Amino acid sequence: MLTFAAAVFFLIVTPGPGVLSTAGVGAAFGGKAGARYVLGLFIGTNLVCLAIVSGLTAVLLADERLRTVLFFASVAYLAWIAFTIAFAGSRLAFIERARPPGITGGIALQAINPKAYAVNTTLFTGFGFWPSSMATEIGLKFLIVNAIWVPIHFAWLWMGISLQRMNLPEKVQRRINIAMALSMMFVVLLAASAQS
Repeated sequence: MLTFAAAVFFLIVTPGPGVLSTAGVGAAFGGKAGARYVLGLFIGTNLVCLAIVSGLTAVLLADERLRTVLFFASVAYLAWIAFTIAFAGSRLAFIERARPPGITGGIALQAINPKAYAVNTTLFTGFGFWPSSMATEIGLKFLIVNAIWVPIHFAWLWMGISLQRMNLPEKVQRRINIAMALSMMFVVLLAASAQS
């Protein structure tokens, strides 16, 4: 169970669309809007987990055409986020929108987030620790995943709010934008390698 918890932590804490966009919402719109967005991500990630555990994801992704369409939509969206971050100039702009994405935006992001599917498939199909009852193991996995997921996302939200308040020099802000964009592109490359 400790190995599973460690895997959850390291798989979730690494930069991906969910945590990077959480920091962006915090930086652009503040804590209240950020908390609503995190609620949407939370609902979305649990829906992804349910789809994986129930086998719905396997059924849907068995259709090669649908899998290809979803893959390219996900990669395009992630690449767009990375592009936006990289070319935000000297502003500390993780994401930029006219209004906060809210709960619906969080759910929608998780629905097309390849990292959410890859991470949760790994977590729920691997790391067995309760061989006597699959239902008990799945229930415990949901509890552990969410107990780690929530504070990590609120930590990223806090980082976004804090970075915006720091009024960092232009050069530092540009480096942060580029580092975050490179992290996003790394996620895109991981998704592409998993698809091939």
